[in-house]
Amino acid sequence: MESLKILYDDALVPKDQILKIAEEIKPEIERVREALSKGYEDDRASVNLLDDEEMLNTVKRTIEEKLRLEPKCLIVIGIGGSNLGTIAVQEAILGKLYNLSSPPMNVLYADTVDPNLIYSIMKIVEPVLRRDDNVLLNVVSKSGITTETVANFRILLDMLRKYKKDYKDYIVATCDRDSKLWNLAVKKGFAALEIPRKVGGRYSVFSPVGLFPLGLLGIHIRDLLNGARQMRNACVDMDLERNPAAIIASIQFAHYKNGKNISDFFFFSSDLESLGKWCRQLIAESLGKEFNRNGERVNVGITPTISIGSTDLHSVAQLYLGGPYDKLTTFVSIKDSRPPLHVPGMDEYSDLVQGIDGKSLKEILNAILEGTKEAFRKDKRPFIEISLPDKSEGSIGQFMQLKMIETMYLGHLLNVNPFDQPDVEKYKRETRRILAGEE
Repeated sequence: MESLKILYDDALVPKDQILKIAEEIKPEIERVREALSKGYEDDRASVNLLDDEEMLNTVKRTIEEKLRLEPKCLIVIGIGGSNLGTIAVQEAILGKLYNLSSPPMNVLYADTVDPNLIYSIMKIVEPVLRRDDNVLLNVVSKSGITTETVANFRILLDMLRKYKKDYKDYIVATCDRDSKLWNLAVKKGFAALEIPRKVGGRYSVFSPVGLFPLGLLGIHIRDLLNGARQMRNACVDMDLERNPAAIIASIQFAHYKNGKNISDFFFFSSDLESLGKWCRQLIAESLGKEFNRNGERVNVGITPTISIGSTDLHSVAQLYLGGPYDKLTTFVSIKDSRPPLHVPGMDEYSDLVQGIDGKSLKEILNAILEGTKEAFRKDKRPFIEISLPDKSEGSIGQFMQLKMIETMYLGHLLNVNPFDQPDVEKYKRETRRILAGEE
């Protein structure tokens, strides 16, 4: 499997400084290596998902069982870590316009309690049920008590029950074992898939959270895991110069200490936009912390943003090239991007834009990317380059695993816990209070 390429010549951090910072990461590299022998007993447990054959076989059996129902639509009901990774992989591999390509199974995501979205989903799905075709509900909640997820599940379950006497056969619950949702699934006879207790939501894409819906859609989940495993092995290398997660984390930390606390992911592929949204949660929720590991109030964090090339060169490039020097940019591109569409030669239109006759869209996009990098370079705007070999499962698996381990290393450098999210509970507590009618 071809590896993704990382270039940091324009990161504007001297190599000796990168390696000096990376030395500080070594204890955390050791802890990740140790976690590989601890199963799911360590906060870094997500690195072991890639080798869990029992889990993979359980997921595959469930996929085979549900495919025998010949479903026409899959609704993934989840929010945050319960669906961002799934959407990211699905769109990267199958494309953002997948549902419009007349696939054997459409996929919809109920990830907010915005009534307009849920009503629209129901308008799409109810005619499918009315034709006596089948619809699957995959309700995903690690805790099993996420307010938005449970509300949407109950509404969509109510619709399903109106059309299917054996509705339980069309529901798969993905959650922690012995959570309220797990126990309900067992009681009602729903299929239940376990999220290992120590695997947090934003690190769970290689668990049944992502593997079940992605495998159901025909994505090669073993290839996804193989790509992630290849990257994981590189990211626990004690030879720091060969450890991509340690190198990128060190560069990011150096710029953070120098006042650049915004990390922009500039994807030169529209289908990777949701991969950026997954990165945004991973970094924001893992590193944005009020207190450090010593209990001291520090209010640290790196703000992740997403840009799409070349679209956002016409919306935010003025800020990026003329605004404050507060960002580290990561340009992400795809080496082998297909199909090779070419601009036809038309003499009467050639004067509109010269130099594009006969050029492929990939050539034009590459020229725009190179021009953008050169503009950043001349203006001393730091950037890293990541080139994916293609949009295959293996490539996407590599990228996602790189970012997860890199985030663990950044947590170590920032002296914060990258596995918890205590302040998210603040809005949840207030929400429960309001819904309960408390003053």
